[in-house]
Amino acid sequence: MADVVFATPELQEQAASIIARYPSTRSALMPLLYLAQSVQGHVSSEGMREIALLLDITTAEVEAVASFYTMFRMGPTGTHLLDVCTNVSCKLRGADELLACAKEALGPGCEGVTEDGVFTLHEEECLGACETAPVVQVNFANYDNVTREQLLDIVEKLRAGEEPPAPSRGPLPKDFKEASRVLAGVQDLFASTSSAASAASAASVTSEGGGAG
Repeated sequence: MADVVFATPELQEQAASIIARYPSTRSALMPLLYLAQSVQGHVSSEGMREIALLLDITTAEVEAVASFYTMFRMGPTGTHLLDVCTNVSCKLRGADELLACAKEALGPGCEGVTEDGVFTLHEEECLGACETAPVVQVNFANYDNVTREQLLDIVEKLRAGEEPPAPSRGPLPKDFKEASRVLAGVQDLFASTSSAASAASAASVTSEGGGAG
């Protein structure tokens, strides 16, 4: 029997809170798909079945949505999802070369999961940021005007478990699962980033002997 996706009381509570946001329960479908994806790293058949039961719709209806949108992964995904946009604006500014560079750097099988489990590479139809082409996403965070050197630097640091360069806007989720939790609406990445920054600042003051006293 397949593993239950929403198995813990915490996940069940989060799923219930998502459904409670909407006057029509069906409207909770996409956030619940993100929540399921945050658990397993992709949307599994069991996850879709559970969501269908929660929303009182058919599994086919859930799968129709999950398979339509490219942000939902239907198979195992690496720790980090790397998207390269190859639509017209990005293509004209070197996206095909970036995609080839990424494939070479990540190695065989990278469009599934790399051998080390760190990456999944996806060629994206459009990331909606044509004015900053070429665009690359890491865990749904945009990097604008990306060069080959910048792409290789991002890959190298993520592979080594180091902090990568900051995205062009906002914080970077630590991995694909966390990005999915943020999109499900059960984690505030901006708040957690601010809290971490405040804690680091306080620790710095303490270590320097600052503060009141």
